Amino acid sequence: MSLNWCKKQGMKLIEPNDNLAEEYFKNSEETLRITNLIKDSGSNMWLATQKYYTEYLAAYSLLMKIGIKSEIHSCTIEVIELLEKEKIIDFNFSRILNEDKQLKIDNQYYLKNIPVKFDHKQLSEIVLKVKQILDTITDEQIKKIRDIVKKN
Repeated sequence: MSLNWCKKQGMKLIEPNDNLAEEYFKNSEETLRITNLIKDSGSNMWLATQKYYTEYLAAYSLLMKIGIKSEIHSCTIEVIELLEKEKIIDFNFSRILNEDKQLKIDNQYYLKNIPVKFDHKQLSEIVLKVKQILDTITDEQIKKIRDIVKKN
C-alpha cells in the first residue's frame, strides 16, 4: 500500500475542514461511549466493530483537519503512518488500527468470534491523544503533510 496507490483509488486533497474534523471526533467519542455500554454484552463481533470504529473515526478526524479525503480504510491508515513518520503522532496508532481492523473483519465477516481485549482507559487515552493533536497541529505541519501527499 502506498500513498500513490491510494490516490489512484480516489484519495484526494480537499480543503482542510475544522468543522468536519470536530464532527468525526464527536462521532469517535460517541462510539467510545457505545463501546463501553456493550463491553459486557458477550458479542465479540460488535465489540470488535465498535472498538475499531472508535479508533477509525478519531483517525479520520485528523484527515479532515489536514484536508485529506479517503474512502478506503487502508489508505486512511497509510496517512496515519505518515503522521507517525513525521512525528505528529507519537504512538503506534497505525499498528493499533491495523490490528483492530483485522479483528473487526475476522469477527464481523468471518464470524471467528475472537475474544476482544477491551480496555476503556486505553481506548479513551487514544481518543484523548488524537484530540490533543487536533488542538495542537500547526498550519506548517498540515502544509508539510499535504505537500508529501501531493508528491507521492
